[in-house]
Amino acid sequence: MGGDRTAPARGGGERPLRIAVLASGSGTNLQAILDRLHGRGKVEVTGVGSDVPGARALERAAAAAVPTATFPAGDFPTRDERDAAIGDWLESLECELVVLAGYMQLLSDGFVRRFRGRVINVHPALLPAFPGLDAIGQALAHGVRVTGVTVHFVDEGIDTGPILLQRPIELTYTRPVHEVTAEIHAVEHELLPRAIELIADGLVRIDPDNPRLVRIEEQ
Repeated sequence: MGGDRTAPARGGGERPLRIAVLASGSGTNLQAILDRLHGRGKVEVTGVGSDVPGARALERAAAAAVPTATFPAGDFPTRDERDAAIGDWLESLECELVVLAGYMQLLSDGFVRRFRGRVINVHPALLPAFPGLDAIGQALAHGVRVTGVTVHFVDEGIDTGPILLQRPIELTYTRPVHEVTAEIHAVEHELLPRAIELIADGLVRIDPDNPRLVRIEEQ
């Protein structure tokens, strides 16, 4: 993993894209990746890491015979040291793409630089609207008529990296939050694996002339 501005360089007929997933909670997005992509020829989940030792995501990984590791914040004096340890673990896996799937810790600038253009995140809003925590609650509180899901590359900001994929969902003020949350999660479970598949197929490029733009090349 280098410090360039491009997604992992891929071409037809290569070995599977080696990815690692970081997750803090139940791991439903991880499960979608395992069910849709893992071991099917294009993508191999080489490891799952978490900041929460008892996270359900780790159980899902173990059930799929995927190696796991934990990095509780309290085990490290600083965030930089924790992220350095995570980075060393990722490199030991020969990981080509890092996928944040409900990972609730902010990554240090040093980690982002180390894996520039090789980390993606899924966010439950149409960025740049409603970044950060409780994006669904923010959208409902603002009374917007459309929200959705974004998959983006990770940079040093909070949900500010180049946008890879987005999908909208419509809202009305009468829709209960649990219904909106369920629909957004269902979209996440489709959009995140699709983004990984596009990268595995070598179809994703960050525009060298405008690093805000992500190009998806048709096959």
